[in-house]
Amino acid sequence: MTLSEGPSGDRFRGRGGGETAGPPGRFADDLIGLDPDDPEALAFAAHLDRMEKASPSTFTVEGQLAGVRDFAESANRADGARRLAAVVLVTLVLLGTGYVIFEALEVVLSTYS
Repeated sequence: MTLSEGPSGDRFRGRGGGETAGPPGRFADDLIGLDPDDPEALAFAAHLDRMEKASPSTFTVEGQLAGVRDFAESANRADGARRLAAVVLVTLVLLGTGYVIFEALEVVLSTYS
């Protein structure tokens, strides 16, 4: 299913005779009058889909992984300063995690040796 398809897989198209009745998908009211092949309209439909999707609880493993996936997807869509900020944030998190693991291993190895 592409972004311009509704939940049933139907593309935005008119109902017979060349008339354009509007998109039949989930966001029909929001997308009336927009070209279904326009990249900005597709991005808007994808944005609406992300905003309205039901996500698992953030207190479960699935919810935490979904949050990481959402962060990665938004970082990949970002440009310029936002992308740089995402890269710096990920780098700092990885450095902090590496430091904590190194310190924990150091404590474990010094305790048992």
